[in-house]
Parts: sequence; C-alpha cells; structure tokens
Amino acid sequence: MSTEQEQPTSRTFVDYVGLAARGFAMGSSDIVPGVSGGTMALILGIYEEFISSIKAVMNREAIKLALRFKIKQALDLIPWQFLASVAIGMFAAVFTMSFFLEWVLHNYPALLWAFFFGLVAASIPTVGRRIKTWNYVPIVGLIVGAVGAYILVGLVPVETPETWWFFIISGAVAISAMVLPGVSGSFMLVLLGKYERILSAVTNMEIGVLLMVIAGAVVGIVTVAQVLSWLFKRYHDGTVAVLAGMLLGSLRKVWPWKAVGENGLEQNILPAQWGGEVFWVIVLALFGFALITSLSIWAARREKPET
Repeated sequence: MSTEQEQPTSRTFVDYVGLAARGFAMGSSDIVPGVSGGTMALILGIYEEFISSIKAVMNREAIKLALRFKIKQALDLIPWQFLASVAIGMFAAVFTMSFFLEWVLHNYPALLWAFFFGLVAASIPTVGRRIKTWNYVPIVGLIVGAVGAYILVGLVPVETPETWWFFIISGAVAISAMVLPGVSGSFMLVLLGKYERILSAVTNMEIGVLLMVIAGAVVGIVTVAQVLSWLFKRYHDGTVAVLAGMLLGSLRKVWPWKAVGENGLEQNILPAQWGGEVFWVIVLALFGFALITSLSIWAARREKPET
C-alpha cells in the first residue's frame, strides 16, 4: 500500500472538527496496549494522509525557512492544519482516558492485563496477514522476533530508569509505532516498563516528565518513524514478520498474573485459586481478541479498492 496520497486542498471548519474526532479515536486507541492508532487511522480513512503529512514535516525548504524564522512561509509548505487537528484530538483523548485506565490498573490489574493479553494475541494474525509472500525470510524474521522479544521482556526490570534520556527514548519508540498498523505505541511502553509511569504522569500533570516524552515523540516521528517507513517499503515482508514475532514473544509481558522475584524481575504465575476472577480474566481476554479481530476485518475491507 502506498503512503503517497494527494491531500485535500481545502477543508471547512466542520471537516477539521471531524479530523479532531478521528484523532480522538486514534489517541484513545494508542493509550491501550495492543490497540494501534495506526490501525484506527486506517479504519477511519486517514492513514495515508497521516503518513504523508508526517513525511512532509521533513521538507528541507520548510526547515530552512523555519530556521530563518519565516514561520508563515514554512507552514505553507506543510499540511499543518491537518496535523494540528489530528493532534488536538489525540491529546484530548490521552488526557481524558488516562484517568480511567490508571484507576483500573490500580484496582483490577489482572482484569486489565487480561484484556490487553487478548488484544495483543489478536494483533499477531492481524499483523501476519500483511505478509505478502511466506518464504524463508519472513519465517526467520518471525522466529527471531519472537525469541528476541520473549528474552527481552523477561530482562526488563519492574522499575526502569527514571532519567530524562529514558523518557525521551520511550516517547520516540512509542510514537514510531504509529507508522505501522497493528503495532501499539502503548504496548511499546509496556515493554520498556514505562506504561504505568507515563500514565501516572498524565493524570498527575507532571509537566517535566510529559515534556521529555513529547520531545522524544517529536524526535521519533521525524526520525525513527522515517526509518520504519523506509524498512516497511523496502523490506516489507521481513519487517512485518519481525513485528509479528515480537508481538508473539511479548505475550510473556502481558500475562495477567505476576509476581516480583528476588532479582527484581517480573515472573508470570498461575492464579492462587480458580474463582470468579479467573472467569472474568478469560472473558476479558476473549473480548479483547474479538475486538481486534473485528477491527482488522473492518480495516481490511477499507483497504480493498472499490470495483
């Protein structure tokens, strides 16, 4: 699928409100591990324009004008109205939905992780279906991604560095996941051990932490995202296979029942007793799986060219 798309030359105020609403849906998806904002953009019909608009930010002439403080002329060369509208919606979602998610994580962690487990599990075939030709390259990529992620998430400590550079890296990695449908930015924060910490920073308005994450997001969206987009275009099947494998291996991280070992690392355990909580864990995991499966089917239908 090409990411080049002719952008609309004129939009009304109502059109921009609609873009903000789409941004809200994308932002809501991005704060839930396993749900991809890129997938939501695909479903809502703005994925191609979103990617091409991000690439347009790196317009060399626009950068030169901005460095000479010719801001208006620089903005004329990039689709800033589109990006601003979507960004407003996304930020609104982050700052409204985060309170609820933090509360559930604090009070019902097993149930929420079960839901996330179902979301991520369903994302594996969703991403895998984007592989056009199965040969030794995607097979090796799938195995490498799965084994690598399984080992990696087992090595991530419960508490990761509370340093400025790690928050910047977290923001860059998370926002880069927006480029590829099926890859969740929030899930990348889970792997980095920073999901709950950044969620708390949002709800408590820790401006310093948020500015570092935003700075990382800016860096990621114009650098790492560009690299991922290039890999996706040049080495499509291999890249997608590695991503699918990473999701498979990463299921270790979202297992609902956890304990902290003496070495400070998380360990997956079985429930102490098979009661009502286990029932709801299974229900929510299945619901999460069904949700992503339905969204992927919808997205696939949107991608098919009309005949």
